[in-house]
Amino acid sequence: MTEKTIPLLPCRTELLQSVVDFYAALGFETTHLQKSPYAYAVVERGAVEIQLYGLKDYDPSTSHASCYVLTEDVDGLYAAFRSGLKTTYGRIPTRGLPRIGPLKDMSYGVRQFLMTDPTGNTIRVGQTIDDASPEDPADAAPKDAFDRALHMADLFADSKQDFPGAARIIDRVLNLKDEQPTPVQRLQLLVLRGDLAQRLGDAEGARGWLETAEAVQLTAEEEALARDALARLEELRG
Repeated sequence: MTEKTIPLLPCRTELLQSVVDFYAALGFETTHLQKSPYAYAVVERGAVEIQLYGLKDYDPSTSHASCYVLTEDVDGLYAAFRSGLKTTYGRIPTRGLPRIGPLKDMSYGVRQFLMTDPTGNTIRVGQTIDDASPEDPADAAPKDAFDRALHMADLFADSKQDFPGAARIIDRVLNLKDEQPTPVQRLQLLVLRGDLAQRLGDAEGARGWLETAEAVQLTAEEEALARDALARLEELRG
């Protein structure tokens, strides 16, 4: 017998249709939708199935509900999801609800991105890139000061949505006097700091951080290592 786990995620009742529409934009098929005697929906995309149940007083802004989807083609799904969101919403939503975050290699062994639906459920989509487990990111924090700062800032920004906290982590490490980041680390830190400034509504500050990031000189080998940060830089500057 082959077992299958199906996440059941909460949804504010009045938002059920907008949530179903969000998943439709990602290529999910709505296989069940009911409004009475209670709100309930099922969306499926290949082997991935998500079930949503309605709650009248559910607050999306305080939601901690999430699930993890492991795939063998995270880059392909990321591209497909972004394309679908742009077609549906006329833009790629990166702030507020719904939203989709950047794709990047994480220090705990997965290449992943996060997306959050209109009712606050966060879907993490990742692909294993080594033997590490994606289940315990806090236990896998790097020892290097700058890699650790990137790791923690990512967690604060994407998992906790604590943008000020993530910004403080980066500001502190960039002001270290006795240690200096590699060019790749510096670019990654600056791009993330600019990204955070944009999310905090600081357009002028974001422009400064991103211009500084553009000035970082990289070799061809370093550019390959920084491909995700460079792609994010181009997107943010666009």
